[in-house]
Amino acid sequence: MNQKMLFIYNPFSGKARIKNHLSSIIDAFVKGGYDVTVRPTQKPLDALETVREKASAYDTLVVCGGDGTLNESVKGLLSLPPSQRTPLGYIPAGCTNDYAATLHIPKNMSKAAMNILEGRPFLCDAGRFNDNYFVYIAAFGAFTQVSYNTPQKFKNIFGHAAYLLEGIKRLPGIRSTHLRVTSGQTQIEGEFILGMVSNTRSVGGFKSKGQLGAKLNDGLFEVILVKNPNNAMELQNIISDFMRRNPSSPYCTIFKAASVRFESEEAVGWTLDGENGGVHKTVAIQNLNKAFTMITRDQPGLFD
Repeated sequence: MNQKMLFIYNPFSGKARIKNHLSSIIDAFVKGGYDVTVRPTQKPLDALETVREKASAYDTLVVCGGDGTLNESVKGLLSLPPSQRTPLGYIPAGCTNDYAATLHIPKNMSKAAMNILEGRPFLCDAGRFNDNYFVYIAAFGAFTQVSYNTPQKFKNIFGHAAYLLEGIKRLPGIRSTHLRVTSGQTQIEGEFILGMVSNTRSVGGFKSKGQLGAKLNDGLFEVILVKNPNNAMELQNIISDFMRRNPSSPYCTIFKAASVRFESEEAVGWTLDGENGGVHKTVAIQNLNKAFTMITRDQPGLFD
């Protein structure tokens, strides 16, 4: 008896690439032994609502879209009891696809479908952000608004370059935020231009050497706090230390944590998986260890 698959796709992600591949992808899944129900997203949060309402009735959930579509789908799964969280396969179709890059999921959609058919389930961590969720990153400060403030039409035309152009445009407006950061017995207070709580080996389409040891189900996030540079030379050093994850950097504070709390006098804008996370004076982040299941080929070193 064939297994049942719910296939959700965002028809507008990444230059609407799915249009040229949809038939071959569905054909591959049918040949692989699945009865496939196809659902194109109709509006914002449609993936979340569809997963919440329908996914538990299927053996496998496959999502095709960008990081935002993946974020919605995982949030839908996390709204269900653990026993009803259907294993998830991912076909990246956006412009950045950080989580797919970490999982080494092929950019070619047909190959990504085969990655699901030939893969096996792995338990993955997720994050709780106050009353919200994220898959791989929560961040504030410099450049964190680039993704959700870059118009979809520019993303579709220029691809990853659209993010870079939007980021460069924001350089003159970088400002610091005074925050108190608490994790366990550790408390840090200062002026920061950027803060990230992440579980990924790729951020903004760029991989860094320092992230290569990140595991996706060890119950820990990497926390990075970047201080305000005093001049252009310091900014250059900050970028270098950030990319290398230099543990002795005077500009970047880096540590691992299962939970972390941020407090500020003014409301701070956050992004969750590249999507608008709202503005908050207090943020409590908690690692949800092994909260959902991803289907992918074996990835040595990524999972415990």
